[in-house]
Amino acid sequence: MSAFEDHLPDLIADIGLPGLMAKIDTALRTIAPFDLSCVFAYPLGAAPQLLYDDFRGAATHAALDHYFAGAYLLDCVYSACKKQTPAGLYRLAELAPDAFFEGEYYNNPEVHPCISMEKGSLSEEIVFLIPLNPQAIAAYSVMRSNDREPFGAQAFERLKAREPLLRALIQRHFRDVLSLKPALDEGTLEPTFDSFRKDILSARERVIASLVLQGHSSTSIGLNLGIAEGTVKIHRKNLYGKLGISSQAELFAQFLRHLRK
Repeated sequence: MSAFEDHLPDLIADIGLPGLMAKIDTALRTIAPFDLSCVFAYPLGAAPQLLYDDFRGAATHAALDHYFAGAYLLDCVYSACKKQTPAGLYRLAELAPDAFFEGEYYNNPEVHPCISMEKGSLSEEIVFLIPLNPQAIAAYSVMRSNDREPFGAQAFERLKAREPLLRALIQRHFRDVLSLKPALDEGTLEPTFDSFRKDILSARERVIASLVLQGHSSTSIGLNLGIAEGTVKIHRKNLYGKLGISSQAELFAQFLRHLRK
């Protein structure tokens, strides 16, 4: 038994009450301290819903607006939920494409809810993925700011050992909160990506643009699409030429303007 288990009677008693997630945060901090937390629900085929936040001012209203307008499509946690990744505790690095942490989305406070202008990037984010029902997965993220060390192996294992308990608590707590829409058909490109510069980009170029924006390298894009890396580079060169740009940063800027329309 640990300090976390000492909190269990209160946690169980508060299922369905507004203060439960704050109490879960408090209990978890006894075994692995962290600075920020949030719970997003990702219903298949619908925009995410913010179920709980303890961003402590790090997430601006503008960043959240951009996130819900479509920037969530670039989030590797959203992608993991869309793929129905099994329940468990994951380091973000386990879920992310190979170039995600160098990409514009992860490092941009205008669209990433957990980054502020003052504090910069996080030291680390780890995520409990919790199925709420067959159509929705909750992502409970706990984060350390960049003035702390990332979660060590022992802290991670302590949190992972409590995952079954957390899953049961959160499933019960949020089971009635979602308004679900039908899932997208398999292979459908999300409408926000599909409409991005549709006037000049081909369907293949829009798919590749979406993968670039999500943080995939040309090698990773080739593996995902089953085409040669050289072919990917040709498509990237062509789409950059059509858009009149020369970098991923400029591509991201155009996508951000697209979200604001």
